Amino acid sequence: MKLDVPPIDQIGVEERAASFQKRSLKAATKLAGLKMAVSMMDLTTLEGADTPGKVRHLCAKALHPMPPRFECPPCGAVCVYPNLVPTARECLAGSSVHIASVATSFPSGQVPLKIKLLDVRYAVGEGADEIDMVIDRGAFLRGDYAQVADEIAAVREACGEAHLKVIFETGELLTYDNIRRASEIGMRSGAHFIKTSTGKVPRAATLPVTLVMLEALRDYYLETGVRIGMKPAGGIRTSKEALHYLVMVKETLGDAWLTPDLFRFGASSLLTDVTMQIAKMADGAYQSADYFSLA
Repeated sequence: MKLDVPPIDQIGVEERAASFQKRSLKAATKLAGLKMAVSMMDLTTLEGADTPGKVRHLCAKALHPMPPRFECPPCGAVCVYPNLVPTARECLAGSSVHIASVATSFPSGQVPLKIKLLDVRYAVGEGADEIDMVIDRGAFLRGDYAQVADEIAAVREACGEAHLKVIFETGELLTYDNIRRASEIGMRSGAHFIKTSTGKVPRAATLPVTLVMLEALRDYYLETGVRIGMKPAGGIRTSKEALHYLVMVKETLGDAWLTPDLFRFGASSLLTDVTMQIAKMADGAYQSADYFSLA
């Protein structure tokens, strides 16, 4: 598979990414941004000890992140393993919160394609309307881009009406050039979203990595007119960081991408910090963390 991928200027990308941390936001804009960030969060539990009770708690948190007086929107989705999709479906029925499921042998992706497709079809059949797949990083790193593209296309077909998020595990791709190439493969093979990471490796989402992917989305849109979404995941823990990402999206892709339909955060601990900040801005003082359940 031959791709014309522009080389990435490492210094330029990192300097531009750093510049997004220097923007000054007025209080009203900051509050609106924090509430927007909540609406874009995929609350996630992907542990071996996950239980239906834990998923029910997560769904309740996604539906009502804060008491009604704060006027905080629900989260974008709840993301769970395929066997827990029915529990999420029961809890979220009739709401705007999507049901996402990891599939394709998350997080390694190291099983045959036919098993990956069974995994996807099972999750969709149980009620998932979003599938987060992982690419075969081994195939990518040995240069077998056609295999990576073919697997993404096959998973997209297996998804049916469900949206497909393609996870690159950028911490294992090593270079910005590889991340740009993976972005091109994902977009051209049927992804609805491209996603940085599983959250299971030390190096996950960073501003420079996300900027490389956002620029790929921008160029693809200018070429095709098709908007594809972005999901940074892993390591984004504070409200300040979330606002940096939103500023970067706005300045790179424009307001059209500032919607849960096109931008999501892979969130575990992020929601707690963001809701604490919203409460502080509303009440003028920090509340104790004891009043905020861990997402």
